[in-house]
Amino acid sequence: MVMVLSHLKRRPEFLRVANKGQKAVAPGLVLQALDRDDENADIRVGFTTTRRIGNAVARNRARRRLRAVAKEIMPSNATPGHDYVLIGRAATKSRPYDALTRDLAGTLKRLGLLIGSEKSNSASKDKIQKKS
Repeated sequence: MVMVLSHLKRRPEFLRVANKGQKAVAPGLVLQALDRDDENADIRVGFTTTRRIGNAVARNRARRRLRAVAKEIMPSNATPGHDYVLIGRAATKSRPYDALTRDLAGTLKRLGLLIGSEKSNSASKDKIQKKS
């Protein structure tokens, strides 16, 4: 089943995912995810980068790359009914595209949100952080 991605746009939506969701870190990105617990089973995604990545041009490039990876991977592989926030890292702008796709799929798998995979019990506790 292929889903259409909708976007998180307002700051409170990003903060809710950051404060109540779970997080997985990869070399090219950070993925935060939160189950919405509602009957609307769409996938909502937000993208953000910080000034540590570089100037506006570098940040925009990193966000464009994250959008492209999310558009390719998430509609058919991410669990519906969740909000996802992809955070760019310094390596996002120069990391090879196929490595970014592996990073996204890997973080989804570590969080147990990759369709068709079991949540790995052997995932390291320092890479996955759940917030209550």
